[in-house]
Amino acid sequence: MERLLSKIFEKLENTHAGILCAAAFFVAGILFCVFGFFKTLFIILFTVVGFFVGAFLFSDMSRFKKFLDRILPPGRFR
Repeated sequence: MERLLSKIFEKLENTHAGILCAAAFFVAGILFCVFGFFKTLFIILFTVVGFFVGAFLFSDMSRFKKFLDRILPPGRFR
């Protein structure tokens, strides 16, 4: 988790962080106006959870293969 956050902060230092944050808050504002507070909170929560799960699984392909082997047994579908 700490490694992931340090990578994100490194990328923000090298780019225009103000523009990225302004765009993120603009999208959040549009979602809030269109869907309301709780639906927007639900969308943002699932987006963040999906990001962290994807970053965790796809950071190491062997971990992703082990995850697939737990869901789909190796001899049955592959």
